[in-house]
Amino acid sequence: MLSFSEPAVYQTSKCFFTHGTMGHLDPKQLPSKGKPWTTISSFDFIHKVDLILPQESYDVIRQALVNESQPPEFQRVTMPLGEIVSGDFFREYIKIGDILMLSEGRIGVDNIFTFLTVNCLGNLTMFLDKETYERAGLVGKPHGAKGNRGLKPRWVVEFDLRSPSMFPGKKGFDRLAYACKNVLNKPATWLFCNLASTVPDPDPLAAHFPTKYTSKPGVTEDIPALIPGLKLEASIVAEEQRDGYEEFATEIYEWLALVRLQSPRVESGDEVDPYLCRYHVPGESEQHQEAKLCKLTWEGFLSPSWARKTLVDMMLALPPKTWFSFSATTFSAGMMADGSECTFLRPPNSAGEYVMWEVKGHD
Repeated sequence: MLSFSEPAVYQTSKCFFTHGTMGHLDPKQLPSKGKPWTTISSFDFIHKVDLILPQESYDVIRQALVNESQPPEFQRVTMPLGEIVSGDFFREYIKIGDILMLSEGRIGVDNIFTFLTVNCLGNLTMFLDKETYERAGLVGKPHGAKGNRGLKPRWVVEFDLRSPSMFPGKKGFDRLAYACKNVLNKPATWLFCNLASTVPDPDPLAAHFPTKYTSKPGVTEDIPALIPGLKLEASIVAEEQRDGYEEFATEIYEWLALVRLQSPRVESGDEVDPYLCRYHVPGESEQHQEAKLCKLTWEGFLSPSWARKTLVDMMLALPPKTWFSFSATTFSAGMMADGSECTFLRPPNSAGEYVMWEVKGHD
C-alpha cells in the first residue's frame, strides 16, 4: 500500500493506493479480513455507492443486484436523545438490536449524535460545542482542528451503551440521563437503519411515526467513453516503480471520477477548447478503446455490511475477464464537507488482481 505525499499544508484529505490479489470468495460466508473488506467495514455511515461496468455486462448485474437483491431500506424519525436511552427503544434496539443512527447537522458546526453497533459494542458518540459540553457535565475530549484559526472549540463524548454499567441506577448512566433531560433535550431528526432481519413486536420506533425510504439503484446506460489501460504494467509491478504506481493511481482515479460524474471529457470525439480544459484520457490515443458504459448509483443511509455484500455479489456474478469499479462514499465529516471514500477496481482479465484507492477525510 502506498501513501502519496500531501502537496500543501492546507490539504484536508489523504489518499492511500493498494495493489493486491484477492483469495477465493465463499458466497455462504462473507469475507471480513484483509482489503478491501476491512476498509469498507471501517466506515460508519455510507451515503452513496457507485458501480461502473461495461454496458454488455449490465444484464448479468440487473438479474443479480436489481431484480433478485433486496434494496437497502432506512427511516427518518424525529425524537430527542432521551428517548433513545430510555424505555422500550433502549431495551429492544440499543441493548440487543443491530442498528445505525445519525442525527442531522454537520460535525464541527452543529451538535451531532451517532449510534452504531460494532463488535458487540453500542457506541453512542456526541460531537458538542463547548457551551453545551460544559452544561451537560459529561466527560469527553477535545475534537477537531487544533490551534486558534477562528474555529470554536469542539468536544467529543463517547459511551458504550451495551456496557454492564449502562443501566438506570448506575452513576455513569444516570449522569447521561440527566444531561439528556436537562441539556440535550431538543428533538432531533435522525436517519435510522435496522441491520437485523427482524423487527421488535411491537416496534418502539413506530410511536415516533418514522418515514420509510427504499434506496433503489439509479441506472444510467450507454455512456460513451474512451477506455484507457486499466491494468498495471508488469514492469511497474516487477520493479516496484513508485513513480509508475503514482502515475497510474492518479490518472485512473481521475478517469473513474469523471465517468461517475458523466463528464463529456471522457467521451470519444470530445473537442473541448484546450483553453477551458486540458484533460485527456490517460495513455496513447491508439491504445484507447471506444465502449459503452453503465453506471448504477445507490444513495441514502447505507450500511457497510450491505456495501460489502454488494461487492461480493458483483465479483461472483461477473466473469473474471470483466472489469468493474465499485465506489463507496461516507457522509461528510466536518465543516469542509470532506468525507471518506473507497474505490475498488477489478482490472480486465485479472486472476483475483485488484487496485484500490482509500481517500480519508480530515478529522
